[in-house]
Amino acid sequence: MIKERTMTYTTLDRPRIGWIGTGRMGYQLAARLLAAGHDVAVYNRTRAKAEPLAGQGATVVDRPCELADRDVVFIMVSASADLEAVTTGEGGVLTDPDASPSVLIDSSTVSAQVSALVRSRAADRGTGFLAAPVSGNPKVIAAGKLTVAVSGPRPVFDQVEPLLGLLGRGVTYVGQGEVARLVKIAHNVFLGVVTQSLAEITVLAEKGGVSRAAFLEFLNDSVMGSVFTRYKSPALVNLDFRPTFTMPLLRKDFDLGLEAARELEVPMPVASATAQLVAGAIGAGQVDEDFATLILEQARRSGLDIEAEDASMDDGLSAS
Repeated sequence: MIKERTMTYTTLDRPRIGWIGTGRMGYQLAARLLAAGHDVAVYNRTRAKAEPLAGQGATVVDRPCELADRDVVFIMVSASADLEAVTTGEGGVLTDPDASPSVLIDSSTVSAQVSALVRSRAADRGTGFLAAPVSGNPKVIAAGKLTVAVSGPRPVFDQVEPLLGLLGRGVTYVGQGEVARLVKIAHNVFLGVVTQSLAEITVLAEKGGVSRAAFLEFLNDSVMGSVFTRYKSPALVNLDFRPTFTMPLLRKDFDLGLEAARELEVPMPVASATAQLVAGAIGAGQVDEDFATLILEQARRSGLDIEAEDASMDDGLSAS
């Protein structure tokens, strides 16, 4: 019999937290919760990636089920199969016979179908489940500018909203069920489309005789500039492709987005074309670097040999 436990912020303002998945994003977010003074236990498939958090006060565990007695467990893994593995697979957080978390918050980018399956299994265990995908990367996290879209039972969201607020600057409740998954997939499809478009116009300007630095400085100061175009400008100008988000991960999100578009009968011709360009970049070997390498493929197709400009570019982020 699973122990009955409830969690409210009126009686428990310091919930015991579990964190599953300490990759580039998960590590930084778990560290934010530790810095805020929370009791955090962490699991990662490759334990060595989680162990540095012990120096910040975290407890490192060997199996997700060791987090089953935690009040709130966050999950941030790479794919749908990984989410199933750490929740309902052998040793998963929902498999302990005697305990289950009060709330699971999944911040992975996964399919709505798998998310719904895990939600159902969590409900069977008396565990509230929220889909809470995020927008940002480690540098955005460090600047305190991460944003979160959340869906699921509103009372569960109301319980944990203060905790989610520690992760960044914006938490938006978007509805019931799995709709946050669609919000994040739509966001990432737009991310790819905008980056491809930015690569195209930047290469056009450069082939016409304008430096990338000058063109992007003008663009960023115009009404067409954005937080994202400014943030990505140093990578495009200096060809700095240290990964924040890789091309294979972007392709996965395009696949999910176009699948949703087919199910909902929404034509997406621009997204479909961009997905083919992303696939071409992967075929050309661009798999480990940042997806900003789309500019290299655009330059190649344009007959332009581009080089790093070694220019100082403001990325628009400042820590907060």
